[in-house]
Amino acid sequence: MGGSSERKATLRSTIARLGGVVAAGTALVLGLAACGSGTEEASPTGAQNGDGVTTLKIGFMGDLTGANSALMIPPSQGAQLAVDEFNAKSTKVKVEMVKYDSQGNPDQAVTQVQQAITQDKITALVGPGFSGESRNVGPILEQAKIPSISASATNPALADNGWKFWHRVVANDDVQGPAVAEFLVKAKSAKKAFVIDDAAEYGAGLGDAVAKGFESQGVKVERDKIDPEGSDYSSTVTKVKASAPDVIFFGGYYAPLGRLLKQLRDGGVKAVVSSGDGSVDQALVEGAGKDAAEGAVLGCPCLIPFGSDVPELKTFSDNYKAKFGTDPLIYATEGYDAMTAFLKAIEAGNTTSEKINEYLSTIDFPGVSKQIKFNPNGEIAASVIHIYEVKDGKVTWLGDTSKAQLS
Repeated sequence: MGGSSERKATLRSTIARLGGVVAAGTALVLGLAACGSGTEEASPTGAQNGDGVTTLKIGFMGDLTGANSALMIPPSQGAQLAVDEFNAKSTKVKVEMVKYDSQGNPDQAVTQVQQAITQDKITALVGPGFSGESRNVGPILEQAKIPSISASATNPALADNGWKFWHRVVANDDVQGPAVAEFLVKAKSAKKAFVIDDAAEYGAGLGDAVAKGFESQGVKVERDKIDPEGSDYSSTVTKVKASAPDVIFFGGYYAPLGRLLKQLRDGGVKAVVSSGDGSVDQALVEGAGKDAAEGAVLGCPCLIPFGSDVPELKTFSDNYKAKFGTDPLIYATEGYDAMTAFLKAIEAGNTTSEKINEYLSTIDFPGVSKQIKFNPNGEIAASVIHIYEVKDGKVTWLGDTSKAQLS
């Protein structure tokens, strides 16, 4: 996933990435070497009270109050649930989760990670949630030797940086895109597709991956882009009507898709409309209206329980709802699993950042969302894509791409 404010901050982010970020990361490393945070020599990277209990700080970074906060609040709550369960049974080490509200802005994420490392002295980080901020923050965390696990950043290029302290618990867009395309071709016998994206890093990347997936199966593809902050998509609607596609895919987030979907239906377009993980939220139905949203198909490398009676999922859902008063939604299970990976490292006696990171290379446990095991480049080994459909005004889980069937 990316972030809606990334599009506005592209120039600033590029400058930060190529200049300021590197300088800041270098300065951070020098400062950290002096204070010992995250290093082997520092004993536990945390405070010890008079009772001999060590407290470690693990950060969570994501959009918690911005335009796409509905995508980040569930994983932050999932991570918090894992911490609370750990603290309830751990006697010698306690974990404090420190939240950093980046609002999906890559520049803001850089400022916050500097604070997290130099002032808060975090031991590890769950996040960032979006791909653009992950790109900017990654070099700083890498130089400071602070391990991170994202529950939702899906840009494939993140795994190509050679970072040793970076991980994610979701399949990337190069997996998601072709899987969604293949599912739609089989489900709808599609011969022609229309792919639209929001021209931002996440949306355009996912749109490209889906378009390539369609083309690899002989499906003719036409493309267009929209302004995610716009309100009039009539020109795109006109192009789609002229194309008369069997399926439509949108790369981007639920807010602009809601507006686009309503205008497509109002314009008489009947083709099935689909999207990826950035649109898997009930707010899509609210934005498009129940009738317009009906039948929308959504792919995601995330597992949302939605009332599942699978024992592990039911237990997680019950515990989550008891604590937060709401059902777990997108990336809640992944946030829980990402934090659990860190907690398992701590349970095994690893209390410094570098030792925790070393332990992550050996992790292999059944998470709530999937089996949690990392490849050497930080990618999750298990690549599973799930399909959701809007039925009777509700986003409903149909299963993974090998089992899901549209209504």
